[in-house]
Amino acid sequence: MSIPHTAYMKRCLELAKQGSGTTAPNPMVACVIVYQDKIIGEGFHQHYGGRHAEVEAISSVPEYYSPVLHAATLYVNLEPCNYYGKTPPCSDLIIDKGIKKVVVAGLDPNPKVAGSGIKHLEAAGIVVEQGILEKEARQLNKRFYTFHEKQRPYIILKWAESADGFIGREDKAIPLSNAHAQRLVHKWRSEEQAILIGYNTALIDNPKLTLRLWRGIHPVRILVDRNLSLNHDLNIFKLSGKLIVFSEKTGTNTDKLTYRKIDFSQNIENQILKILYHEGILSVLIEGGAKTLQGFIRAGLWDEARVFTTAITLKKGIKAPELNNHTESILMDISGDSLSFYIHSL
Repeated sequence: MSIPHTAYMKRCLELAKQGSGTTAPNPMVACVIVYQDKIIGEGFHQHYGGRHAEVEAISSVPEYYSPVLHAATLYVNLEPCNYYGKTPPCSDLIIDKGIKKVVVAGLDPNPKVAGSGIKHLEAAGIVVEQGILEKEARQLNKRFYTFHEKQRPYIILKWAESADGFIGREDKAIPLSNAHAQRLVHKWRSEEQAILIGYNTALIDNPKLTLRLWRGIHPVRILVDRNLSLNHDLNIFKLSGKLIVFSEKTGTNTDKLTYRKIDFSQNIENQILKILYHEGILSVLIEGGAKTLQGFIRAGLWDEARVFTTAITLKKGIKAPELNNHTESILMDISGDSLSFYIHSL
C-alpha cells in the first residue's frame, strides 16, 4: 500500500526545523525525494547563503538511483524558487533532473516567487500537487509569511512579572525568572533574528542580549534611545555584533553600529518595524520594559507574547504590560515559574 503524501511532508517539516536560527531572512525549507515508497534523498536549507533544500536533497541521491529520478516524487514544504538570488533557481534544477512529480505544502509569499515557481514546473510538464500540510508549513515559517504578507518582522513580546503583577522597580534591576527560565529565553534568542529593548532597560538592567546560555548566532541588538544619552560603556555598546539604535538624532554609522532616525512625535513602533523590514529583519524578540512592550501592544503590532509569572511579590513598582485581543494557547510550568503563551488575534 502506498504511503500517503502527508508522511513525507511531515518528514520535510521535521528536517526543515533544523534550520531554525540560521536561515533568516530565508525560510526553513526541507526536501525529500521518494521512489517506490522509499526515501532516496533528503536535505534542508542549513544557513542563509547556503544551498537550498532541493539542491541538498538531489545531491544526496546515490548515483545508482539517478536513472530512476524521472519516476520519483519530490516533496518540499515551500514552493521551489524561480529566480537567481544567492543560488540558481531550484525549479530549473528539478526540471533538469527529469523529476516529473512535485508535492508542495504551500506557495512562497515572496513576490519574487509567489506561484511562478510552480507555473514554471507545470510549463515543463511536471505534475505539481499543492496544499499538503499547508497549515503546519505556514506555522513553521510564520516569521517568513508575516514578513512578506504584512511587510514587517514577526514580533514576539517577552517579559517576567511578579505574582502581584509588577515587572520591576523604577530604580534597580530585580531578577524575577529562575535559572531554567533564563536558559529558555536564551534559546528563544537563538531562534530570532533580532532583539529589542528601550532606554530604561538598557540603563537599569544593562543587559548583554547574547546567547551565553545557548548555542547559536547572536541576534542583532536593537535599542530605542531618543536623545542618544546612554553611556557607551553599557554592555549593549561594548559587545561584538550588530547594533541598531533608533533615535530622533543622528550619529556616525560604523560596521557595528547603525543609527536610524525616527519621529518620536508619531507612532514610533510603525516607523521602527518599517525600517527593520527594509533591513531584512525577519523577526524581533522584544525584551524591553513595560513602556516599550505596551507601545507595541497599543499599536497592535505583535504576534505572540511569552509571559513568565513568578511566586515573588514586589508590592510596588512598574506594572506589567496588559495584553489585548489575544488567545491563551499554552500554560507551562518552568521549575516553579508559570509560562503563558498568548497569540494575537486580530
